[in-house]
Amino acid sequence: MKFSRILPFLLAPLLAWAALAGEAKTWDDDADGVQVFILAGQSNMVGHGKVEDGHGDVPGAIGSLRYLAVNDADHPEVDYRRLLVDPASPATSGWKTRGDVKVWWRDGELGAPRTLKKGDLHNGYGQSPAWYGPEYGFGWAVGEAIEAPVLIIKAAWGGKSLNVDFRPPSAAAARGGVVGPYFTGLVDDVRDCLANLAGEFPEFAGKGYRIAGFGWHQGWNDRVDAKAAAAYELNLVDFIHDIRAEFGNPGLPFSITTTGMAPPPEFTAVELAQRAMADAANYPDFRDNVRVTDTRPFWREASASPSNFGFHWNHNAESQYLNGSAMGAKMLEMRLARSGSR
Repeated sequence: MKFSRILPFLLAPLLAWAALAGEAKTWDDDADGVQVFILAGQSNMVGHGKVEDGHGDVPGAIGSLRYLAVNDADHPEVDYRRLLVDPASPATSGWKTRGDVKVWWRDGELGAPRTLKKGDLHNGYGQSPAWYGPEYGFGWAVGEAIEAPVLIIKAAWGGKSLNVDFRPPSAAAARGGVVGPYFTGLVDDVRDCLANLAGEFPEFAGKGYRIAGFGWHQGWNDRVDAKAAAAYELNLVDFIHDIRAEFGNPGLPFSITTTGMAPPPEFTAVELAQRAMADAANYPDFRDNVRVTDTRPFWREASASPSNFGFHWNHNAESQYLNGSAMGAKMLEMRLARSGSR
């Protein structure tokens, strides 16, 4: 084939990235402003932890958040009753919201009608209004540690791979393919929210902001595709660099929680690739600004969960909460190491 015929195919990824970069604005970097955390991924970032319904879809049964609150003494590592309006009545109390932590999430597939969900942090920003994702545990972790107002921007869609849907521009340029529409969609959602911050949240009027960190929980679609799994490590390195380039912060902290659900006897190729990001010998640029949590310990069997949907953590409330809490804890470790601030 003549070079003139293949040239358009070689240039396509670069042109797509150039178009995206050309639309970029200058991002704010106000250390005293709203602290913005972007949480992104696929369905388990969308959120499948059940608040009230546990095993067998029985209200309050094991596997639900209500069960954890009622049986709080059995889980000393987390104070689940602090999530309640009335901790003395765990079986009937309502759930607290946090006004110091806001959530912004445009739910729905790209190109389809989407629903904007925003407001104070609570346990209803999931696939269902009675479900939640990692943003819940994450929000409680950072909200209790950071004095400045916090905004979580969630960018999550079910059934999306890093190899295709979130494919970063550098991967497309170096190894072929096109920039993933959900990479572009993620950036667009963040831009739309922050470009109208005071309009979305009037309480933030007059305040600047800082994009303070990025949380990533994704990998199932790549995990079950041998080709995508083999490419995951290079794709994730490119994804981190490209996200940082887009937001103008070469050291933006990344907190990654692995795709540890339904664990086989050994780590999967995708989990190994995710864990490799914390290997400072291979990735010295990530030494102080990337943290990875092995989530396999958060797995709960179907017998102690609302469902047997292993690819959704069996809809287990504890799995989802611990995932978000760990993501937040690692984010705070990086924040403290970088600035010494609360």
